[in-house]
Amino acid sequence: MSTSSPDDFNARIIEQFRANGGRVGEPFENTPLLLLHHTGARTGAERVNPLAYLADGDRYVVFASKAGAPTNPDWYHNLRAHPDVTIEIGTDTLSATAHEATGEERERLFAAMAERSPNFAEYQSKTERLIPAIVLEPVS
Repeated sequence: MSTSSPDDFNARIIEQFRANGGRVGEPFENTPLLLLHHTGARTGAERVNPLAYLADGDRYVVFASKAGAPTNPDWYHNLRAHPDVTIEIGTDTLSATAHEATGEERERLFAAMAERSPNFAEYQSKTERLIPAIVLEPVS
């Protein structure tokens, strides 16, 4: 019997993403994914997370859902400490700056994501925290 960690799972998704021009198989076969390169808040180490995203004009929005867990994912805290990131989308690599959407903007973005992926609405119903919407704004 083998046990796999979330790191192993992410590594397989990242490998598929890069081998197939940004496309991956199940469980994310029909979900737009990006790879978020960010810096650890405490360690300063580079991290990479595959995340579902929502395109919003020329911006990309990711959600700190952690599948409805009571706490935010580590990458959320890393972006708060170090908002300058790199993202891989398809075969493109872009520099971006992250900021948290609030108020009406957050509500609009979350509603659009929940409409496209109903599991996001389910995640919000599973937790008491407001799931953050993080806008990744490309920089030239």
